[in-house]
Amino acid sequence: MTQDELKTLVGQAALAYVEPGSIVGVGTGSTVNKFIDALAGIKDTIAGAVSSSVASTERLQALGITVFEAADVEELAVYIDGADEIDRAGYMIKGGGAALTREKIVAAQSRKFVCIADESKLVQTLGDYPVPVEVIPMAAQRIRRQFAALGGSATLRLKNGAPLVTDNGQHILDVTGLKITEPLAFESEVNQWPGVVTVGVFAFQRAHVCLLGTEVGVKTLVF
Repeated sequence: MTQDELKTLVGQAALAYVEPGSIVGVGTGSTVNKFIDALAGIKDTIAGAVSSSVASTERLQALGITVFEAADVEELAVYIDGADEIDRAGYMIKGGGAALTREKIVAAQSRKFVCIADESKLVQTLGDYPVPVEVIPMAAQRIRRQFAALGGSATLRLKNGAPLVTDNGQHILDVTGLKITEPLAFESEVNQWPGVVTVGVFAFQRAHVCLLGTEVGVKTLVF
């Protein structure tokens, strides 16, 4: 199966975690797009969705799914999102689609986080994929130096030759050269650095379930 077919497979499998009548938390990215497309098939059985990005909101609305503001919803039963990496404890690196801050917010108000990914995303130790860090622009150079002190290399993410601007109006640093053996400690430390909005290590908001697309079908990992 192609990677695209595996994404479609897990996107459809995630429907099993959607509660009838509920408002569904929806993430961002190519795998989540497959879930959104599948969700459209049962849109009459749900109240709507809370989205983690402008891009996902636009896709949901185009398919006729009502999108609520996160601030107007007290709690979500489930949040469905992808991952750039996930380890065997459910800790993840996220933010390849630049929506990490809003993804973490929606994950925090959800009772269950269901990660959907293809098997290439499962790793023993986080860090092969660059760690995205959303930062306030005036702090970017100092934060780059702080990562250098840890042995990492932080690069400003660009789009069309200019710094990428997130939905929150901030910039993103992509950090390479780190092996994150203690995700909770790493997330806690980086979150304390002035100017960091969100670090793309999801340890405190880790996945509860991962639906992993494999050549033999969907494998369910429970953490």
